[in-house]
Amino acid sequence: MTVQERLKDLRVERHLKLEDLAAATGISKSALGSYETEDYKEISHGNLVTLAKFYGVSTDYLLCLTENRNHPNTELTELHLSDDMVELLKSGRINNRLLCEIATHKDFATLMTDTEIYVDGIATMRFQDLNSILEAVRSEVLSRYQPAGEDTHLKALQASQIQEEDYFCQVTHRTWDAILHDIWEAHKDDTDRAPDVSNALKVMKDVQRAMRLPGSFLDMFCAIMCKQLQIRYEKLTEQERTALKNLMKKSQIYRDSPLSRQKRR
Repeated sequence: MTVQERLKDLRVERHLKLEDLAAATGISKSALGSYETEDYKEISHGNLVTLAKFYGVSTDYLLCLTENRNHPNTELTELHLSDDMVELLKSGRINNRLLCEIATHKDFATLMTDTEIYVDGIATMRFQDLNSILEAVRSEVLSRYQPAGEDTHLKALQASQIQEEDYFCQVTHRTWDAILHDIWEAHKDDTDRAPDVSNALKVMKDVQRAMRLPGSFLDMFCAIMCKQLQIRYEKLTEQERTALKNLMKKSQIYRDSPLSRQKRR
């Protein structure tokens, strides 16, 4: 995030208009507005300290020098992180900001609780008891009635047995999906997000446009290649087109293409 974005986010979180913030801080509305725009001017030291105190954050947070709003000087030992975790966070191999969003999601505590129950085997005995009861009922039916091997009731009893890992896989999967979906929704309008338009669809549209151009299949092939290179084929001179077509004839991609063996009507 930029300084402008961080200042605006803090104001919007508190549902304040620029007029309200100006009245509360004593900083002019025009100055506050300029701090949030693309061409913002440098914030004076006094105004920076005033805004930090008003929002209850550090000046380093306002200047994007730290991600911590309220705990800039927390001791590492208080976090109970292993050396491997500290090294991972410092390595740059993962997106720490995204990791923080995942860990602070409202459902993350549920995910961790379910994971802990599974890892610590807290529910293991309950699953074993349930499966033992089902197996006992199945054995009793077999001993009393000796039904055929394809008996559907016996198969139902057998299928009813629940494997602990399968159960917790489903439970944690649902929670994990919900977390990822919410974070995806929160970032779907980000400016640096990858475009949703499929590159394959874009190429198909380019091919369709090229098909409508007059000329040979070689003309069409050249038009598609130019489109990928962001060159307007229709704006090329006849001499440039001739030179380009002679060059494209040497392309193995064109030679292997069915287009090189066809004639347009």
